[in-house]
Amino acid sequence: MNGIAITDHDTIKGGLEARNINNDPNFVVIVGCEILTDVGDIIGLFLSKEIKSRDYEGVIKEIKDQNGIIVLPHPYRGHKLNSKIIENVDAIEVFNSRNNENENIKALKLAKKYNKPILTGSDAHFAIEIGNATTVIKGSDITEINKNILNASVKSTEYSPLYLKPTSQIIKAIKSKKYNLIPQEVYNLVSSFTK
Repeated sequence: MNGIAITDHDTIKGGLEARNINNDPNFVVIVGCEILTDVGDIIGLFLSKEIKSRDYEGVIKEIKDQNGIIVLPHPYRGHKLNSKIIENVDAIEVFNSRNNENENIKALKLAKKYNKPILTGSDAHFAIEIGNATTVIKGSDITEINKNILNASVKSTEYSPLYLKPTSQIIKAIKSKKYNLIPQEVYNLVSSFTK
């Protein structure tokens, strides 16, 4: 890999930090964010400011105001899709390593139906998942990559191990102190380690 897009949930802090500590001139860090909206997740790439809105139209406007790229990630997981939403995005994620095969096939068909550029996403919540999906974008610096991202192609795809998705959901529930989202037997096990 010679670059990465960091799209933490609802913040650009991780992308900014990675860009700031990156001292390799041949490695590009794209600052982004995955924002949960009223219609599902929307990704903004090439961001410089936090996205404050949480409603779909406000998020789209804030990303456009920053000259960012709007991506519809995992369209068949957690979205209320309609043609207006799809028409307002710049690209569709057609492979997500945390999706199942059917969801990815449907996403590719959706991109073709609406003639949208395609991207892939590792959706990495753990280091082992980084690079599970790679996209080829021509360019050697952030300006060229931004210019050419909508002409990207898929390089390689690999599915994440099945146990990682529920593991990250458990961690999320613990961090947010929403323990009712954790199955009781898992909660009992975790509680035994924290006493």
